[in-house]
Amino acid sequence: IEERSKNYWLFSYYCNGINFRDIADLKGKNIDGDMLRFVREKTKRTSQGNQSNISCYLIEEAKEIIKKLGNKDCGPNDYVFPILSKGDNSEVINAKVAQLIQTTNKNMKRICGKLKLQKNVTTYFARHSSATILKRSGASISQIQEALGHSNNAVTQKYLDSFEDDTKK
Repeated sequence: IEERSKNYWLFSYYCNGINFRDIADLKGKNIDGDMLRFVREKTKRTSQGNQSNISCYLIEEAKEIIKKLGNKDCGPNDYVFPILSKGDNSEVINAKVAQLIQTTNKNMKRICGKLKLQKNVTTYFARHSSATILKRSGASISQIQEALGHSNNAVTQKYLDSFEDDTKK
């Protein structure tokens, strides 16, 4: 179970900090060759102009995680990962995603303990770490905003600044 949690965490990190709700909602049609393309679940019900369309390159490590954890024979409308099931209502979906996050966070804490790391490596940390690496690698705030699916640069800047403050501590 720790290995599975580690792989979901790494998948989030490798895919520009994809939110765990969005990982759960990925379908076969979201994989376009070497690209992962999706609309953030958080913005699906908003007007077209406010939806966050996200594209990220699937590095080999991310593809390996899909092979390892993903549903076999995944069609365009099938979930990539065995987290959600067709017919799940919103209450069941929310419960399954919450359980995935809770389990991942608990197992990442165990892994960090075994490695004697003094970090709280949560699902949120994967998202922040990915954004911070992009920033430190010279990506513009606009590029990071697009990768995270934020509505504007101010949200992204605040997001990055809050993490940098935690890092400084």
